[in-house]
Amino acid sequence: MFAHNFKYELKTLLRSKWLILLFITMFIVIFFAGYNGQQKVNRRTADIEKIKNTVIEKDQKILQILDSLEKGHEMNISSWKSPQRPMTIGYSNPRVAAMPPKVLSFISQGQSDLFTHYVQPRAYGDSFLFNYSELSNPVQLLFGSFDLAFVIIYIIPLIIIAFSFNIFSAEKEFGSLKLIASQPISVIQWALQKIGIRYAWLVFITLLILIVTFAINGFDFAQNFSSFISMFLLIFAYITFWFSIVFSVNIFVNNSAKNAVSLLAIWVVIILIIPATISQFGNSLYPVPSRTKLITEVREFKEEISKKQDKILDNFLRDHPEYADNGNGTNYSFWHKYLASQDIIEDELAPLVKTYEEQLKEQQNWVKKWQYFSPAIILQQAFNSIAGTSTLDYQNYRQQVSVYAKEWRNYFVPMLYKNEKFSTEKFKDLPQFTFSSPKSTSVPKALIPLFIFSLGIILISISTFKLKLKKGTIIHM
Repeated sequence: MFAHNFKYELKTLLRSKWLILLFITMFIVIFFAGYNGQQKVNRRTADIEKIKNTVIEKDQKILQILDSLEKGHEMNISSWKSPQRPMTIGYSNPRVAAMPPKVLSFISQGQSDLFTHYVQPRAYGDSFLFNYSELSNPVQLLFGSFDLAFVIIYIIPLIIIAFSFNIFSAEKEFGSLKLIASQPISVIQWALQKIGIRYAWLVFITLLILIVTFAINGFDFAQNFSSFISMFLLIFAYITFWFSIVFSVNIFVNNSAKNAVSLLAIWVVIILIIPATISQFGNSLYPVPSRTKLITEVREFKEEISKKQDKILDNFLRDHPEYADNGNGTNYSFWHKYLASQDIIEDELAPLVKTYEEQLKEQQNWVKKWQYFSPAIILQQAFNSIAGTSTLDYQNYRQQVSVYAKEWRNYFVPMLYKNEKFSTEKFKDLPQFTFSSPKSTSVPKALIPLFIFSLGIILISISTFKLKLKKGTIIHM
């Protein structure tokens, strides 16, 4: 029976041009989404490389000047710009703290259109925390990015609906379902094979086009095969879920026009209404304090602290006697007072920044808690995680840079207080930043609920199908 079903379905799809139309449509949207995502990743990589090359060029010039000064040559440089001053290097020659893209970053933009991918922490100035987000186009943020995640989550369900919305109802309306039921075959087995064949065709076409798209974008399958398989398993589970929905509607509604309307309504609820509702409740229950107000409060506090820097310096020197004047004529300048006050400023600002970060974290926890009400949220979270563009990835990046920024500043503190000159030897020991990406465990967490939902819907639909076959309601108009 399977061979007959496969032959019949293939002829039907070829005569109706469905397979050709499906392949062309899928190829256009997937290829363009992959290309668009890769272009953004390329721009991100180019920006990081450009700033790194700029730092290398500046370093070469500074090393030449330092070498000349150490050899006793006179240089036409202002004393306050001299590279032998530690704070000059600490501010003017910062390292690049970059967050490089992952191999699958092009499949989902996630939070990457909101946050910057590199910063240059300096020895003094505003915290990089307040320069963490980029100036983004609000229209683009409203509509999102056309990437593979968008195609898979939003467009493929619509293609599945158009491909299979009348798979049983059309047989009933044409009268062929009665003929099938009169034959010595299992109608349930026939129905499962019929939808399974279309399911297999869609999965096969999707896999084929993804392989072609990834290959054109220069994806290394040999080195990153596991990453590709993880992504495809997520897509496979999501397609399975939507085919189970289509199967269920065909059983329960069993009318072509009503099937289409019902499936579109389900698409709107799962894809649009539930995620928007969860997001709005999260924003209402855990509102994030105004970022502008936060920056204003920080600057007001810094101004207040600057008036007490003499006292702060005295306390700092009592806590760090190794930096006190040991008779070498150290002249405590503005920089000594400024750096002495930084720890106090950070400690006092910690509650403000913590409140801001905790509310963001609570919002994310809220979404994670309720994500299982919408497979679209489950898949989006998983895609962002394997692409390295999730909120967790950027929070992790910010924490790493925060630690590095303090390490960078503290490298110059002993030299400043001991009145030491910066040299070419010290240049080699400048702290460097290395980003460590958190391990993703989102794929199993996404696959399990998607397959459970699909299995539950299929089992309920089969039970209903058997019941309707006994009553004859699924065959007769």
